[in-house]
Amino acid sequence: MPTREYAEHKRPTGTRNLPPGFRHGKGLQYLVACILVAATLVVYGQIGRHEFLHYDDDQYVTENPVVRSGLTVQGVAWALTTTHFSYWHPLTWLSHMTDVEVFGLDARAHHFVSLSFHAANAVLLFMILFRMTGALWQSGFAAALFALHPLHVESVAWLAERKDLLSTFFWLLAIGAYLRYARRPGVAPYLFVLLLFMLGLMAKPMVVTLPVTLLLLDYWPLQRFSRDASPPEFPGNELSARRPGLHILGEKVPFILLAVACGVITLLSPGVQGASSSLERLPLNVRGANALVAAAGYLGKTICPSSLAVYYPHPEGALASWKIAGAAALVGGITILVLRMARRRPYLVFGWFWYLTTLLPVSGLLQVGGQSMADRYTYVHLIGIFVMISWGVADMAWSWRLRAPALAATAFVALFVLAFVSW
Repeated sequence: MPTREYAEHKRPTGTRNLPPGFRHGKGLQYLVACILVAATLVVYGQIGRHEFLHYDDDQYVTENPVVRSGLTVQGVAWALTTTHFSYWHPLTWLSHMTDVEVFGLDARAHHFVSLSFHAANAVLLFMILFRMTGALWQSGFAAALFALHPLHVESVAWLAERKDLLSTFFWLLAIGAYLRYARRPGVAPYLFVLLLFMLGLMAKPMVVTLPVTLLLLDYWPLQRFSRDASPPEFPGNELSARRPGLHILGEKVPFILLAVACGVITLLSPGVQGASSSLERLPLNVRGANALVAAAGYLGKTICPSSLAVYYPHPEGALASWKIAGAAALVGGITILVLRMARRRPYLVFGWFWYLTTLLPVSGLLQVGGQSMADRYTYVHLIGIFVMISWGVADMAWSWRLRAPALAATAFVALFVLAFVSW
């Protein structure tokens, strides 16, 4: 068994450079999880007074005769085969049917189910990050940003966005199962990850980018591409199994095939085809320009969540050249910077490419609807940015020799402001 000093010396960048007192504390994980749930309930508990919206909620619940009938054999068959309202997402339909079966059309109960999924997602994110890195406080801060950020209000408080919450729930469960598989490879653990991926796709097609995020996890923090047989990052955290690069890529082939199949079903669904804009109306250069500006815009709203709206109209060809150039410079500059810092700060590569990859399905390159961007699209892809912020702040605090109380106070103030704006 390696000594603690040796383990500390070999700890990968991003978990070593922490102020004293911020490295360990595995026994505190349940307390952190309870705090996450409590904070989420305080901010979002008010949705128990909300009604249904006559804005997609009618399509999903209140004026949908199949859903209003609750869980029936005919309803389950319909959910498994329909592409009603743009997507094939049977688990989302079954979730709404179950709510009606249990609660009737009591909007408060439906909203609290959504809130429960959001709280569960925050806790899952925390537990997964903690298990992968052993960094309690960075994991807790990233999960708190996820739980309390105002950009996520739309996904939680708008009942029609249950699909965001449900798909992310299975996405995070799949990552947790993949972590177990990476530590102890086997057929059964692998098939379980694949099953969770399928369930995520059945909640929302956006989960198609999961295979790429698994590859990012192989890079950091699992380090499955590394040949360095370093000791565990913290006691009880077994090493990920080392595999040749081709083997790791080969593992993802079934996931990619499932993603492609789901993508084809989505693209061929009448709802998507009817809502998609033609290339004549929105050429690829216009779509690409809007995607760049939206990617930069999400970053701006992450740092300063103001002027949020339920609908941002597409500018079509009216985007100013300086906005396009500025967005391209920002996105390109950050990409170059994180690649240059990859050896010392691998979490930056993980976070940034998680952000860009998960953004692709909703970037507008395949334009469905008239929006240029949407707050609900950030529910998954901001996880990457939150990881960059959490681990980056810890590294800067160590470099600047900030004391733990000062860092904790700063984090608390930032979270309080975000929670207040979300509330």
